[in-house]
Amino acid sequence: MSKISDLQRCFQNDRIYYTGHAKFEMENEEFGLITDKEVFECIQAGQIIESYSDDKPYPSFLIFGHTINNRPLHCVCAYCQEDDLAIVVTVYHPDPEFWIDYKIRRK
Repeated sequence: MSKISDLQRCFQNDRIYYTGHAKFEMENEEFGLITDKEVFECIQAGQIIESYSDDKPYPSFLIFGHTINNRPLHCVCAYCQEDDLAIVVTVYHPDPEFWIDYKIRRK
């Protein structure tokens, strides 16, 4: 199975752990509050745009997706195979000043 499929399945089965940092960022997002529902929608429609294989304790992935209301979101998630758990490290509404089509970092 692919990592995005593993993460999507975890979200569908409510096997999700939000870090304190992720919850803080969601509540304090400069473009407006990000809900758990929006994170779910982002992951279900998402694609991995960056991989961080050296992250500890699990490799993580930057996922880009839109909510059903077409809000772009970035979500950094890790997958714990042992516990079959998606770990949400952070979530944010990407600033178009720093991203091309929300997928490529501007230099």
